[in-house]
Amino acid sequence: MEKKRRTLAEPFRIKMVEPLKVTTQEHRTKVLEQCGYNPFLLHSSDVFIDLLTDSGTGAMSDHQWAGMMVGDASYAGARRWFHLESVVKELTGMPHILPTHQGRAAERILYGILGGKNKVFLSNTHFDTTRANIEFTGALAVDIMPEEANDPEKDLPFKGNIDLEKLKVLILEYKAENIAAVIMTVTNNSSGGQPVSMQNILEVRKSVINISCCW
Repeated sequence: MEKKRRTLAEPFRIKMVEPLKVTTQEHRTKVLEQCGYNPFLLHSSDVFIDLLTDSGTGAMSDHQWAGMMVGDASYAGARRWFHLESVVKELTGMPHILPTHQGRAAERILYGILGGKNKVFLSNTHFDTTRANIEFTGALAVDIMPEEANDPEKDLPFKGNIDLEKLKVLILEYKAENIAAVIMTVTNNSSGGQPVSMQNILEVRKSVINISCCW
């Protein structure tokens, strides 16, 4: 039987440190009341452990810091752009690449094209900025998670899945030509970062193709 390896310390070296303010419960209660219990309105200096988002990281690797130093920030024709373009094309097979500074900006462009009045987007759960960008165009965003996933006490292996039966019903109800897209949020952030199964993704694709072809 293989002996378990014991980790004595983290397998990395921290290259930079940043001081954090340790707060009291009284202070946290006070600042939460002042911001109306909206964590987006808190000052970062009042937060000891930041669990607001999984986007980004609090510490970059040596390769990331080095990349910032050797990066080419030319306004056009930057060598780093050509590197990015070649990697994205290799991974996705897409012939055209439009870089944006972050996902929210990409969503704004994408849903500005796909959305509009009478358009419907179906998803396991729309991320908050995704919903905002969709609804800004006049389109409708509908969440369709399985009912059992709404029970916090239930232990399910893939609680972020899309409800396949609801999906089929809604595609027929809203009419296939009005469904702008079926969006799978992985992991399902707005439901607590719950996982989505590959089988569920394949079944969603199969359902959409079958119903669209028959319409």
